[in-house]
Amino acid sequence: MTEIQKYLAEEVAEDLADGIITRREAMRRLGLMGLSASAAAALLATFSSAPAPAATRRRGRRDAETEWAAVATDAITFAGPRGVLMAAWAAAERPRGGVLVIHENRGLTDHIRGVAGRLAASGYSALALDLLSEEGGTGAFPGEAEVAAALAGIDPARFDADMQAAVTELARRAPRKLAAIGFCFGGGMVWRLLAAGERRLAAAAPFYGPFPEGGDLDGSRAAVLGVYGGLDARVNASQPAAKAALEAAGLEHRLLTFTDADHAFFNDTGARFNPPAAAEAWRRTLDWFDASDDHDKGRRRDR
Repeated sequence: MTEIQKYLAEEVAEDLADGIITRREAMRRLGLMGLSASAAAALLATFSSAPAPAATRRRGRRDAETEWAAVATDAITFAGPRGVLMAAWAAAERPRGGVLVIHENRGLTDHIRGVAGRLAASGYSALALDLLSEEGGTGAFPGEAEVAAALAGIDPARFDADMQAAVTELARRAPRKLAAIGFCFGGGMVWRLLAAGERRLAAAAPFYGPFPEGGDLDGSRAAVLGVYGGLDARVNASQPAAKAALEAAGLEHRLLTFTDADHAFFNDTGARFNPPAAAEAWRRTLDWFDASDDHDKGRRRDR
């Protein structure tokens, strides 16, 4: 099992442990990922026996105070290394830069399109890449379980190449400072993009994404804002490795942990949505992107 397959399988086990899906559904999803019944049962047992701060989990709801204005997105295609790539594009009226948006294990959903639209409304043109483009796009699958299973079966090197092609397209459409943001699985993909030596990004904000084993950030120049939920022990276990890699590469960085927030706390369509943490994380992310010019000047002085 690859590192990404393991992460996606554990997402299923964690959803069961938190009561978001049933055991029957968890077994079905793990089966779609290629796990045998015995392997799936063993994984679920591991998570069910682990101590979980379930009593302190805060399930938010979207209300009038958390309504998020967004620019409408357009479906676009562009050339990738293996064929046509699909994405949602949101253009800012007066762009200060461009942001690549990488989706969760649910694929390119309306929620992720909304994130791209919110970025555009905040002054950053945004391109939300569909990492299942080669399979016909997220919409070609009947549900989120099948989407996650498809993502688990893809060579991670393909994700790296597709994201780099998306940065090229973003630079063509928004020829100013560039950044990247990703959530859960997508947060891990942003870490991978940095570790792949992508140097065109001035800033990055991986939200609760696992840091890749042995990841080396020496080839990057991005200022990194890592966002974590305090209740997200599984992803937080990789935070020390991320910090060590950032320090070894000499990258400006800040790692934020929202103590009362859980994994996926930013997704307003999910059971773990935490409105106060999501609002503050969004504010801090925009501030980080806004300051990316200052980050870059500091790096130039250090060289």
